[in-house]
Amino acid sequence: MADQGADANNQWRTESPGHDGWSRTARAEDPDKYFVVSADGHVQEPSDLWRSRMDAKYADRLPGVSVNAKGDKFQTTEGFRPLRLQNIKFEGEDALRNQSGKTPEERLRDLAADGVDCEVLFPNKGLTIWATPDAEFSQAMCRVFNDWAWETFAAFNDRLSPMACMAPADLDGTIAEIVRCAKLGFRGVSLPCKPVWGPPDHTAVNYNLPEFDPLWACIQDVDLPVTFHVSTGRDPRTARGNGGAVINYAVHSLAPTMEPIVNLCASGVLDRYPQLKFGTIEAGIGWVAWALSAMDEAYKKHHMWVRPQLAKLPSEYFKENGFASFQEDQPGLDLARAHGLVKNFLWANDYPHHEGTWPHSAAAIERTMGGLNDAERAQILGLNAARIFKFPIPERYSKQVAEASARD
Repeated sequence: MADQGADANNQWRTESPGHDGWSRTARAEDPDKYFVVSADGHVQEPSDLWRSRMDAKYADRLPGVSVNAKGDKFQTTEGFRPLRLQNIKFEGEDALRNQSGKTPEERLRDLAADGVDCEVLFPNKGLTIWATPDAEFSQAMCRVFNDWAWETFAAFNDRLSPMACMAPADLDGTIAEIVRCAKLGFRGVSLPCKPVWGPPDHTAVNYNLPEFDPLWACIQDVDLPVTFHVSTGRDPRTARGNGGAVINYAVHSLAPTMEPIVNLCASGVLDRYPQLKFGTIEAGIGWVAWALSAMDEAYKKHHMWVRPQLAKLPSEYFKENGFASFQEDQPGLDLARAHGLVKNFLWANDYPHHEGTWPHSAAAIERTMGGLNDAERAQILGLNAARIFKFPIPERYSKQVAEASARD
């Protein structure tokens, strides 16, 4: 869809200050376009994927829809509170987003029109595969997703790369699945923001503890980056009633994604596994500078309580090994250069979700990246993701790659 084709509710998405003074743009028609990687997109799994492939013993526990005595329909998932389904009629671009991306060929067509060269893929319906405290059940759902994702996208893996999903509370099963998926050719691993599903619980294991050293050793050995996607680890739909949609998005979905990053940077994991690459997906970037400063402050001022002592400040581990993706985050971009985070930020269009920028990504990029220079835009829009996920970069972008290498 061209920008001028937006409906009234989405017209704001087309607004742009323009790109005067830019040496290149993110627009598909630009012959010297930036190399662009969307670090977060979502597949459209078949509605019967898990029901048709899971062991029969799990049939009554799979996510689905229930109806009460009044005829009200509820989305039911083992680890979520029941969510009443509203009869909302989606129209225009909002309806288009609900129906797009069902085949790899359709994805490639839509992404190309949006100026995107490559895409990192995550579950859609499958974000509920972690919504259970039963690690064996979760791991079984992860394996079904991984099998389907590779069957569907393996032939397109140089441009459409799904992340291999794991249920780390099943540690032995996860290590075996990581090795299997690495051999297949997956470019990365997706872990939930907490290894054990549910609200914070000091009795449950978490990523800062030595129990997970075998996991980090395995991931470092296969040389794959770790991603933590929003709305995993615990129920993000905690607030109900007035303002619930906003409260749940900002507080219960985005904010908890910081937890695994702090767990890794503050615990000594990265002293033991210094090649481990890790990052958040779809949680934005405006919080990153603050979080790094807060971790360093805590380490310096609470040194008498900190165990173990670290070889570096927590912020240094993130800057050397971490990353974070965003769609539109002006505050984060404003802080990127000042806090030395340009190489840690990854842009994404979140195709085809409503939170994303598709099919007007160029306008969104122009609205938010005017304060960056050409080199910074090139890194955030694609070169950082290509380095982390090892995407092959087409020859047409060799000039950008050479310029980036010269700067390094």
